[in-house]
Amino acid sequence: MKRKTWTTILALLMLCACTKTGLEQFAGFTKPANFPDPVYHFNTNPVSKAGFLLGRKLFYEPMLSRDNTISCGSCHIQSAAFTHHGHDVSHGIDDKLGTRNSPAITNLAWGKSFFWDGGVFDLDLQPIVPITNPVEMDETMPGVLSKLRAHPQYPSLFQAAFGSPEINTERTMKALSQFMTMLVSANSKYDKVMRKEGAVFTEAETQGYALFAQHCGTCHQEPLFTDESFRNNGIGASPLNDEGRYAVTLNETDRYKFKVPGLRNLKYTAPYMHDGRFLTVEAVVEHYAEHVKETPNLDPLLIKNGVPGLKLTKAEQQKIVAFLSTLNDEQFITDKRFAEQ
Repeated sequence: MKRKTWTTILALLMLCACTKTGLEQFAGFTKPANFPDPVYHFNTNPVSKAGFLLGRKLFYEPMLSRDNTISCGSCHIQSAAFTHHGHDVSHGIDDKLGTRNSPAITNLAWGKSFFWDGGVFDLDLQPIVPITNPVEMDETMPGVLSKLRAHPQYPSLFQAAFGSPEINTERTMKALSQFMTMLVSANSKYDKVMRKEGAVFTEAETQGYALFAQHCGTCHQEPLFTDESFRNNGIGASPLNDEGRYAVTLNETDRYKFKVPGLRNLKYTAPYMHDGRFLTVEAVVEHYAEHVKETPNLDPLLIKNGVPGLKLTKAEQQKIVAFLSTLNDEQFITDKRFAEQ
């Protein structure tokens, strides 16, 4: 079949896919009204419909792994707010176990660094790490590119997204970024209250919000609920003795520090912490209230009157949990634009 004819057929198929998933009115990346400006470099990689569709296909593409069994979507599942729900650490190729809990792929356009240790500073480089990790996808970029180039659909998809059928690492990473930056969660009850769209907090949620702002808001800054910093939160070493940020910087003060995660969609993302040690949100809040361990570089914000822990009463803990429930965004986990097609 001539390339021009195949390109026309592909365009029609993409149009059908757009109609099916609500993409016929695709507007690209849009900043929510209550969010700050994103930090991702859209000037070098603007989101287009064709680029988004290519990125989505790549995100769910098992050919990115050595044996064609593991995709990005294997460990980042939409119904679990793009985490690996129910797994303390991720399961990769040959059912090998990783060492960390899969973080949520949410609101990455505002991310300044990636992974629990912040080892990558550009979203366009982030996918290379799991692709080449021997216990995640265990493939090489030359291997990935070879498979994509030999595939009957990908050359035309790259043509539609980038203007030529050339498939290289830069374009593959940029397409994945176009998909991932679109994974914006901003329609929780909290967001609707902040935007004055008719939603109202209950009394317990209001009180929990005030307690959260007092005790948690410095690290988990609104509206993204992370300040992008790395902190030792007093949970102690994991059984695998993951030293966190220290492995990246070799700075002794970074030992056992991990990136402050966002707190959106906690209803769907259990278990919690970098090693998935806590099964419930209640257990997480209880840790900060009652079980913070004193370590040499414990974050000073977790020391009150010389004693580790926030010293919240059980009633106060329950109110904070009530507020955290307002950060769940059901629309995000059911949005057909982000589902595997």
